Amino acid sequence: MQRLFLALAGLGLAAGLGVGSAVAAPAKAAPAKAASGAAHGREIYVSYGCYQCHGYQGQGSSSAGPKLAPGPMPLDAFTRQMRNPRDRMPVYTSKVVSEGDLNDLYAYLQTIPKAKAVADIPLLNQ
Repeated sequence: MQRLFLALAGLGLAAGLGVGSAVAAPAKAAPAKAASGAAHGREIYVSYGCYQCHGYQGQGSSSAGPKLAPGPMPLDAFTRQMRNPRDRMPVYTSKVVSEGDLNDLYAYLQTIPKAKAVADIPLLNQ
């Protein structure tokens, strides 16, 4: 009886440690980290609909919003335009877009690379 008890206890311990079991306990997910910087700026750019006038790459449009990238205007001019826009752009007060979010949005625009030169695109050189 004592051997049976020890054998069952050993199996229980092995099962509790996951030994011999194909089913493992799920790993705890890492806590979600708040997005910041350029990645957060891209989220803002898309969620606020900036792409609708300025394009997904900030290239602008002759009929809607001007070019924002690559090579965005200086940050202070960008901030003035966001807070007190000219033409048809909506106003983005600090209650709507915080200073941190505005800086992240600007950081995203700075990451947009220049387009390749025509000479560097093989298909266009055939």
